Amino acid sequence: MRLFFCVAFLITSLISYSQDDGFQSLFNGEDLDGWEIYGTEKWYVEDGLLVCESGPDEAYGYLATNESYKNFVLTLEFQQEANGNSGVFFRSSIEGTKISGWQVEVAPPGNDTGGIYESYGRGWLEQIPEEKEDILNMGEWNQMRIEVNGDQVKTYLNDELMVDLEDEKIGQANGSIALQIHDGGGIKVRWRNLMVKEL
Repeated sequence: MRLFFCVAFLITSLISYSQDDGFQSLFNGEDLDGWEIYGTEKWYVEDGLLVCESGPDEAYGYLATNESYKNFVLTLEFQQEANGNSGVFFRSSIEGTKISGWQVEVAPPGNDTGGIYESYGRGWLEQIPEEKEDILNMGEWNQMRIEVNGDQVKTYLNDELMVDLEDEKIGQANGSIALQIHDGGGIKVRWRNLMVKEL
C-alpha cells in the first residue's frame, strides 16, 4: 500500500511539474488537431509520432500551427531517415507552399542543422561552425530547443548552443511555428515531444 501511494505521489508531482513549468504540448499524439497542412507532401501520425514523408510531387511541404507565437521557447525531438532534410520555421506565414519567415535547419550531417535561414529573403543568417557538425546524431533521436524573444534567437541541438543571433527584422515579425519537408523526394522525418512555452 505504501508503494502505491509513493507511485501515485510521483505521478501527481510529474503532472504538476509539467503544468507549472509553463510548457504546453503542440502535438497530442493522436491526430493533427491544431495544425494545418500546406502542399501535397505527407503528414500523419504513426505510433504516437508525428511523421513527414515525401509525396508523389516531391515538392516543398509544411505543417503549421493554427496559432501564432511571437516570444517563446520551443523544445522537440526529431529522428531523420534517408535524406532527412527538413526544418522548423518560426514567426512564419504561408501562402500555398511559399513561406515567409525563418527556418532553424534540420538536415543531414554537414548541412548546418541548428543554423538559421531566411526563406525568400537574405538566405543564411547564421550557419554553424564545422566543429559542431558532429553534434547531430543521424538516424537517432535528437533534441532541439529554440528560444525566440524580441530580436534574439538561440538554437540548441542536443543541449549544445548552435546559434545566438540578434536581428531587427526578426524582432518585428510574428507568425506560426511550422515544420518543413524539403523538395527532392526520399525524405522521412519523425517528430515527438513538441512543447512550447510562451514568454
